[in-house]
Amino acid sequence: MPSSTPRRSPPPQERQRDPARTRKLILDAAATEFAAHGYMGARISAIAARAGVNQQLISYYFNGKEGLHQAIVARWQERENDLAPAGTPLAEQIRGYALEALHNPDGVRMFAWSGLQYAGPGTDPDQAPRAERMQRTIDEIRAKQQAGDLPAELDPACLTVMLVAAAMATTTLPHVIDGVCQVDSRSPEFIEHYANQVTLLTKHLGFAT
Repeated sequence: MPSSTPRRSPPPQERQRDPARTRKLILDAAATEFAAHGYMGARISAIAARAGVNQQLISYYFNGKEGLHQAIVARWQERENDLAPAGTPLAEQIRGYALEALHNPDGVRMFAWSGLQYAGPGTDPDQAPRAERMQRTIDEIRAKQQAGDLPAELDPACLTVMLVAAAMATTTLPHVIDGVCQVDSRSPEFIEHYANQVTLLTKHLGFAT
C-alpha cells in the first residue's frame, strides 16, 4: 500500500519545474535504480540524486517509494502491451521479449527482480494483468493441441512459462551464456542472435503464424 505519510510541498523553486518533465526524470531514474537493486534495495535518496531533484518531489508526485514503484509497474505494463498486442503471432512476441534485453534492459531486469523478491499472492501489482496477457498464449497452445499440432501431455501453462524464461535468459542467465556460448551475453550481436534462435524454436513448435 502507498505510504500514508502526508505529502510535503516542495520548495517554490522546485514547483516551478515542468511537472511532466520532472515526473519523467524521476521515473527514468527510478527505473535504473530498481533495475540495479530491486525494490527492496532501491533508495529514494539515490533516485533523487540520479534525477537531479529534491527528495520531496518524489513524495509530492508519487507519494513515496511504493507509489513510485507502482508507477514503474504501470509503465512496464504499457510496454508489454506494445510488445504483445492482441493478434501478434507467438513467435514474434517471444522475439520481442528477447530483444528487450537490448532495447529496454532496465525493464527486463526489474521484471527479473520482481520474481526474485516475490512474496506471494497479492504482493505483485502486475500479477493479474500479466496472467490475463499470458492467458492468450495458453489458449493458443491449447488450440494447437486440439488440432493435433502439439502433444496433448504438454501443460500449456508450463510451456508458456518456459517460453518467457527462455526469452529472458540473456538477462537472468548471463553467467551460463558466457560459459556455454563463449560470448558476452550483453553484446548486441549476441542478443540479436539469441532472439533469432528463440524465435526459430517457437516456430518449430508450430507457432509460425
